[in-house]
Amino acid sequence: MEGVFTFIGSITGHGAGMVIGHLILVTLIIMWLAFKATSNLKAVPSGTQNVMEAYLGGVIAMGRDVIGEELARKYLPLVATIGLFVLVNNLIGIIPGFESPTSNINVTLPLALVVFIYYNYEGIKKQGVVHYFAHFAGPVKALAPLMFPIEIVSHISRIISLSFRLFGNIKGDDLFLWVLLMLVPWLVPLPGYLLLTFSALLQTFVFMILTYVYLAGAVALEEEHPEKAPEPVVDTMGAV
Repeated sequence: MEGVFTFIGSITGHGAGMVIGHLILVTLIIMWLAFKATSNLKAVPSGTQNVMEAYLGGVIAMGRDVIGEELARKYLPLVATIGLFVLVNNLIGIIPGFESPTSNINVTLPLALVVFIYYNYEGIKKQGVVHYFAHFAGPVKALAPLMFPIEIVSHISRIISLSFRLFGNIKGDDLFLWVLLMLVPWLVPLPGYLLLTFSALLQTFVFMILTYVYLAGAVALEEEHPEKAPEPVVDTMGAV
């Protein structure tokens, strides 16, 4: 937000330089967390290792109900990395003197494109090009000319949904914090910080769960319905 003081903005000025500076800072924080969690691994985790293991376990549990245990673990690196990146980006904007990079559409849009490209790639890889795009035509062949463009628009709209939802909510949170600090700059804003922290966590959860949902829709094969087995023949004596 131009006109709002940030430590990085005072050096780079408001604009792309400030956003890139915050992204570099977020990357360094995540790398530091990863280093702290893995530098001294223990059988009984503690400290940063315990927090990160709990986080990864939570991501798997989240995906288990959506896509199953095996696929939840398969896509864990993608979803967990996106979640950690989005969460740190969201939270850093709550600290006075910093701004959330996710309040910029130029950050959230590439994230949404990564998810969009990856889940379509996984769907084509698993089901094949013909079978994957055959789902877009719907179950009734006569309605295929109508359903196919609707499905294409629906999938493209996911990019807008993912990127603008995150961007809009975090941008609104930043504006809310800015106004709050201007009106009551001392201890009174503390309840607002709790609300903003909850919002940051919620938006991260939504982005992660939607990533799992889109992956599930792309890689899930149609359930096979085997033919009904013939009924057993019972003779006159009642033996099968």
